[in-house]
Amino acid sequence: MARRKRQTNTFNLSFLDIMSCGFGAVVLVFLIIDHSIEIQIQSVNAEVLSEVDLLEEDIRDGEEGLVRLRNAISSTDLDIVEAQGRARVVTEELDRLEALIASLEESDVSETTDLDALKAEINSLEERIQQLKEAAEADGGASAREFQGEGNRQYLTGLKLGGNRIAILLDVSASMLAPEVVNVIRIRNQSEEIQRSARKWVQALDVVDWLTAQLPTGSRYQIILFNTEARFALPETNGRWLEVADGEQIERVVDTVRETLPSGGTSLHNAFTFLQELDSKPDNIFLITDGLPTQGKSAPRRNTVSGPARLKHYRDALRNLPNNVPVNVVLSPMEGDPAAASEFWKLAQETGGSFMAPAEDWP
Repeated sequence: MARRKRQTNTFNLSFLDIMSCGFGAVVLVFLIIDHSIEIQIQSVNAEVLSEVDLLEEDIRDGEEGLVRLRNAISSTDLDIVEAQGRARVVTEELDRLEALIASLEESDVSETTDLDALKAEINSLEERIQQLKEAAEADGGASAREFQGEGNRQYLTGLKLGGNRIAILLDVSASMLAPEVVNVIRIRNQSEEIQRSARKWVQALDVVDWLTAQLPTGSRYQIILFNTEARFALPETNGRWLEVADGEQIERVVDTVRETLPSGGTSLHNAFTFLQELDSKPDNIFLITDGLPTQGKSAPRRNTVSGPARLKHYRDALRNLPNNVPVNVVLSPMEGDPAAASEFWKLAQETGGSFMAPAEDWP
C-alpha cells in the first residue's frame, strides 16, 4: 500500500510569522517608551533636588542672619543697662547737689560764687548723663564672670537681664531630677553623686551659672532656693542684695548652689513670699522651675495632688508677687503637667518678662 504524503499548510506558517513579528514590535515599543519615561523622571528628580538644595541654602543664610540680628539686639540691651547703671550713680550725685543748693538758699547764704559753681557742676553732671545715654551702644557693659558655652547658645534666648536688683528663684524640689515621674522616683533613691549628675538638674544649675555670668556689672542680685520652703543660697547674706562686681562672692554662691540636692515638693507661695525678706523689692525676677506647685503655704493632707488643685495653688501664689516687676520664666517641662507652659507664659507676658523652655543642650 502506497504511503500518502503529508501536505504542509503555508497559511499556518505565515500566520505564526506575523504574530511573532507583531509581538516583537509591541515589546520593542514598550521598552522604548519605558526607557524614555525613566530618563524624564530622572531629569525631573535632578531639577527638584537642585531646587531643594537652593532653598535649604537660603534657609541657612536666613538663620545665620537671624542669629547675627539677635546677637546685636542682646548686645545693645546690655549696653543700655550698663549705661543706665552709670547714669543712676550720676543722678544720685545730682540729687545730692540740688539738696545742698536748697539748704544753702534756705540759710540765706550770700556767696553767689559758690552757688554758681554748684550750679555749673550740676549742669556738667546733666550733660554727663546725656552723654552716657548716647554712648550706650559704643560703651557696652561687661559681664562679671565668664560662662563657657558653645557659640550662639549664649545669646539665642530672648531673656533680658536688666535691672538694679535681680532675684533668681531656683526650684530645688525632687521633680527637678528628671522630666518623667518614674525617673524622678528612681534617681531620688540612688546615690547623691547620681542625683547631682541628673541631666535635668545639671541643666538647671547651668542656667543659674549662665544668668550670673550675664548680669550687668553695676547691678545687684540674690539667689533664692525653694521647694516646700525658701532660703537664700548663702545663709550669711540673709536679706541683703549682693554686688555683681564681687566676682569671688558670685563663684561662692554658684558653688553652694551646685552642692544642693533636689528634694521635697514645690511651694511657689512660700517662694514668692520670701522675696519680702529682702531689704528692698527686686526690679527683675528670674524663675527657674519645671511646673505648677504641689502645695500652697503648707503641705497638703494627701500624698497626691490633682491638676486643678495645682493650678489653684499657682494662682494663689501669684498674689504674693511684688507689683510691677517683670517675671522671666525658664521652664523645664514635667510629665503630666500640661497647663504649666501656658500659665507661666501668661505670667511672663502680663508682667513684661520673657518665657523660654530650653533645649536639652542649652545653654
